[in-house]
Amino acid sequence: MVSLATRWRRSARWHCVLPEFFFDRGLGKSVARELRDLDWVIHQITDHFPRDAQDVPDEEWTEYGLARGWVPLCKDSRIRGRDVEREPVERYEAVLFYLDNQQLLIKDMVTRIHQAQRHIHRAIDRGGPALYAIGANGIRKTWP
Repeated sequence: MVSLATRWRRSARWHCVLPEFFFDRGLGKSVARELRDLDWVIHQITDHFPRDAQDVPDEEWTEYGLARGWVPLCKDSRIRGRDVEREPVERYEAVLFYLDNQQLLIKDMVTRIHQAQRHIHRAIDRGGPALYAIGANGIRKTWP
């Protein structure tokens, strides 16, 4: 079976590369590694900021990733309610994704994110600014 990522690259309809994602600390290295094994392009916050990115505010890491064209993906749903943290998403007219359940096991996070891949790509194509929750049944727009 050909993966969605491979079909996306091969499709004559699409002339863009796969989106690149910027993961916050909460998603961890294992989730990033497993999604990379499924053809996702992942950049991790811990590779770009000192001290394992422990003291980096959400608005700083999202700004950093968005400036590079990367789509922010985090575990913390509280970001949707904070104006200062949403500001980079507004300015870049971008989208940001977060898990709607912070208690998931690694395998469940990977499954949930990967199963929503097609919907995530469509939301990216639609543009923003927008925030989306990744849930058990796909994604849902939570802001604006």
